[in-house]
Amino acid sequence: MSKINDFLNEAGLFFLATADGDQPKLRPLGLHFEADGLERFGVGDFKDVYRQLKANPKCEIVAAKPDGHWLRYTGTAVFDEPKYAEQALELMPALKNIYNEQTGNKMMIFHLENASAVDIATMGDGEDLLK
Repeated sequence: MSKINDFLNEAGLFFLATADGDQPKLRPLGLHFEADGLERFGVGDFKDVYRQLKANPKCEIVAAKPDGHWLRYTGTAVFDEPKYAEQALELMPALKNIYNEQTGNKMMIFHLENASAVDIATMGDGEDLLK
C-alpha cells in the first residue's frame, strides 16, 4: 500500500468517483492515510458520497502527479471500524470542527477491497502498484 500512499501524498488532491443511480459523481478528496496495511479514506456520514458508497460500493480514485503520471485505484468500498475515524481526526485536527458530538457528524473511514491500482505514465504502459 505504501506505493499508493506515496502517490497520493505527492499528488495532494485526488478524486473519488461514485454512482448515484445511473449518474456518475466525481468529487475531490484529500483525506487518506495508511493504517494496518491498508490505504484508508474518509467521508462524512451526512454527505451524498457516503450514501452513494453504501448503495453501490464500487468506486474509483484517480490522482495525477506533476510529472504526468496518474493513478487509477479501483475497487469496492468497505467501511471500517470507528477507531480509524479517531486516527484520521488526529492526523487532520481541523476536521474536528466538522466531526464532533456537537454537530453530530461522523467521519466514516473506508478502504478498497477487490482492488486494482495502476500508475500510468502519460504516454506509456501502467505499473501495477499492488504487486
